[in-house]
Amino acid sequence: MKTKALLLATTILSAAIAIHIPHAAFAQGSSLQTGDADKGNKKDGGKNDGGKKDGGRQGDGGKQGDRGKQGGDGQQGNRGKPDNDNNKQGNRGKQDNDNRNNDRKRAEERQREERQKAEDRQRREDRQRAEDRQKRDDRQKAEEQNRREREERQKAEDRQRREDRQRAEDRQKRDDRQKAEEQDRRDRQDSRRDGPFDGPRLQTRDSKDDDRKRDDRKADDRDRWRRIDDVRRDRREERRGDSVIIHEGNRTIVREGDRWIIRRDEADRFRRNPDARVERRGNDVYTTIIRPDGSRIVTVTDRDGRLIRRVRRDARGREYVLIDNVYRGPRRDYRGFVVVLPPPVIRIPRDRYIVDAGLVGAPVIYETLIAPPVERIERRYTLDEVRYSAPLRDRMPRVDLDTITFDSGSWEVTPDQVDRLAPIADGIKRAIEQNPNEVFLIEGHTDATGSDEDNLSLSDRRAESVALVLTEQFGIPPENLTTQGYGEQQLKVPTDGPERANRRVTVRRITPLLTGENQPPAQ
Repeated sequence: MKTKALLLATTILSAAIAIHIPHAAFAQGSSLQTGDADKGNKKDGGKNDGGKKDGGRQGDGGKQGDRGKQGGDGQQGNRGKPDNDNNKQGNRGKQDNDNRNNDRKRAEERQREERQKAEDRQRREDRQRAEDRQKRDDRQKAEEQNRREREERQKAEDRQRREDRQRAEDRQKRDDRQKAEEQDRRDRQDSRRDGPFDGPRLQTRDSKDDDRKRDDRKADDRDRWRRIDDVRRDRREERRGDSVIIHEGNRTIVREGDRWIIRRDEADRFRRNPDARVERRGNDVYTTIIRPDGSRIVTVTDRDGRLIRRVRRDARGREYVLIDNVYRGPRRDYRGFVVVLPPPVIRIPRDRYIVDAGLVGAPVIYETLIAPPVERIERRYTLDEVRYSAPLRDRMPRVDLDTITFDSGSWEVTPDQVDRLAPIADGIKRAIEQNPNEVFLIEGHTDATGSDEDNLSLSDRRAESVALVLTEQFGIPPENLTTQGYGEQQLKVPTDGPERANRRVTVRRITPLLTGENQPPAQ
């Protein structure tokens, strides 16, 4: 009984030790656990040895030894448990790190997706705004185009109405003129049928008015402006910016900066022909003359009378351009037509470069008029460029008509001077016979007395007077002539006082300048 009690106590004690040792080992470290286990094993071993001494208790001692072994094994198993817990804690830490990394990656991915969505949305919005802007611009362009088309249609309608009204007025005037001419014809027939009559004839009021108007027109053409004083009284002046514009009949004088120029209605000389036909097309005026051979001379001017184009059409309809003065680019003032060139180098005798008509015969005048340029012409120039550029004009030889001079303040070619134009008329005729497209510039000049505007007006009228004499008295076609006045800009005799030699006219051929051809031979 005592043995069983002792065995039970030993078992309980071993179990208590087995339970207590792992907790102590976990708290104090693995080394302490190992030491305690060894001590327990020694104690259990002692007990077992003690059991061997007692023969009766040997079996119980063996059992106790087994229990001690089992306790030892249990303690060793408990010592492995903290390592498993550490491994589990390490695994949980690693898993937490992995989770945090995954969360961070997922957050970054979501941020990238949000940024990508924002960029895509911004691109869509930009594209939509660009499309809206393009649509708005297209709509505005379409509206502007429609507005321009409406304006053009309105202008065309207004122009058509004006043309219709002008045609109606012209038709009415033509009918009135025909009626007056028919009435005159009948009156002349009646006077021839009735025979001579010394007393005054009875006329109707209408015929008297027509005769008076006709006489007034003739007197106006002859006597209205005979001297510069008459011109000055009829001038009208206006200012446009820094320009001064003076209107006098069919001429306009313009001061731009420190220079003066004069322009005229280029078709006025052609309208003197009774067979001239005038037609307005938009802003342009077409003046047509029909020759007996069936050819037509068409002069096109703008609404200000500036020459745009002059052509000759033969009976077969072939067209030859005499003067092409079309603007190249936007409309410009006269300064835009000034060609800057150095003075030409004269390689021919001076008396063959500037010829005084009174000192030579007709053959020399003809040779001077058809002579080539003294320097190479680089390109084709417009008529305005030739008119307003003295160095360019100086590329061509000229003939000074010193046989024709004018009274001070007058542009009339007196009857005694008309015959003196015969040599120059002969030379121009011979040149035109060789080339019907030749163009000659007649330049008018004055002395240095008087105002700039008076001298410009005088010189321009003198050039036109000579052109009219050449056409009306010598049969020079008007289409081969053009005129320009230069006032006192080119004095033949350098003096500020009155000088008859400076009141003159000069003639030169400008066809090579207008066509860019007929170059001089290489030097």
